[in-house]
Amino acid sequence: MSAASDDNGLTLDTVDPSFPRRIHLVGVAGTGMGSFAGMLKAAGYEVTGSDENVYPPMSHMLEAWGIQALTPYSPQNLDVAKPDLVIIGNVIRKVNVEATTVRERKIPQMSFPAALGSLFLKHRHSVVVAGTHGKTTTSSLMGHVLASAGRDPTFLVGGVTKNYAGNYRLGKGPHFVVEGDEYDTAYFDKGPKFLHYQARTLILTSVEFDHADIYRDLAHYESSFEKLVAQMPADGTIVVSAGWPNAVRLARSSKAKVITYSSRADSGADVVPANLRLGPEGARFGVAGSELLLPMAGAHNVENALGVFAAAVSLGLTDAEIAQGFASFTGIKRRQEERGEPGGVLVIDDFAHHPTAVKETIAAVASRYPGRRLWAIFEPRSNTSRRNIHQDDYARSFMGAARASIKIAERHDKIPAGEELDVPRLARELSAQGIPASAETTVAALLDEVVRDAKPGDVLLVMSNGSFGGFIDSLLIRLGAK
Repeated sequence: MSAASDDNGLTLDTVDPSFPRRIHLVGVAGTGMGSFAGMLKAAGYEVTGSDENVYPPMSHMLEAWGIQALTPYSPQNLDVAKPDLVIIGNVIRKVNVEATTVRERKIPQMSFPAALGSLFLKHRHSVVVAGTHGKTTTSSLMGHVLASAGRDPTFLVGGVTKNYAGNYRLGKGPHFVVEGDEYDTAYFDKGPKFLHYQARTLILTSVEFDHADIYRDLAHYESSFEKLVAQMPADGTIVVSAGWPNAVRLARSSKAKVITYSSRADSGADVVPANLRLGPEGARFGVAGSELLLPMAGAHNVENALGVFAAAVSLGLTDAEIAQGFASFTGIKRRQEERGEPGGVLVIDDFAHHPTAVKETIAAVASRYPGRRLWAIFEPRSNTSRRNIHQDDYARSFMGAARASIKIAERHDKIPAGEELDVPRLARELSAQGIPASAETTVAALLDEVVRDAKPGDVLLVMSNGSFGGFIDSLLIRLGAK
């Protein structure tokens, strides 16, 4: 056990997995923290959590796992939990009343990434999926391929996998697949989360400027990935997308073996597809003489799958085992998820929010539903998408959509005045390109517009990295009653 006691309290860097029996998570309602709570419970720890509010679906998941979720934050929650160890989520600020009490009482505390590294990763082969785009899909597919091949992996990812109806799987095999986030770790650790994950195999999907609220520019953003690849052992493997030259440059600065992949057959990458066909069933392509079916749409998902293929081969899986895993993968909630088709209007839910993700998702959905009118409905919700740093990029991201409707973001205290994304300007620029577009100030107005104008045969692609004010649920109800 390694600890530092200062104005941040008794903060542990590492901990023996046999030390804590009672673990309390502050900020338990977040997707990552809630899933980690479930994994801790499944591993035999006594687990409690707290949050300001706990809503479905996480409230239902915690209840099903037998984890008490206390609300709101309060010193009394610690009296109930009586924890040996407190895990502090990265949304928790130093002034949080419960975090303050943890420090005052000198209760041992860790960040979620540090706890994951100490309690689960030390004696496993850590397969980390990092990069700006595609982390959840790639890590979910990687975990499923290993499970399908009988390797009994553990995984923790940022989305609900349909094959496993959850964000995690606790196995007894040697591999642990984890989605490696470059966002900061906790109020007492401003370094990126993935530095705690002890990668031995790394899939690096892309490196493009993001998280403008914590990174100054691309060079600052890249510096996190420089640290990640510098950690890689000499006998490790980095699988990197050749479509991102800066990512390849970063990978090659490591002492680990580097394998490149690309969805472009003419890229010169080590792993490329042959005879790629995109259609309603997903994607069919060949790799190294094997024919593969991926039941997911879009060239970007083919690229994600090729990264998984390369990593799986490096871990000793056969082409046949990988093909079986690909074909049986049923996807992730909120990644091109079909939510319903009331009145012949198909509603698709997707997490896309970065302009590159918006562009690729529109292209993927258009290829999967050819001949249908595609209406892109977008909520810029993340701290980066709300900013005008990507103003011009968004104006180039909606090609392939027949119509676009965009929610005007509410003011956010982390975004200085004058740096907000100008949604009315974006709508005008899209309309000038021949994509009729509107900017709406409220979810209710946006809902009225879509319900009024949607026609049978339309595909409504709803993109947001948040709840979008319950937009999709309300849309399905109103379209069903139309």
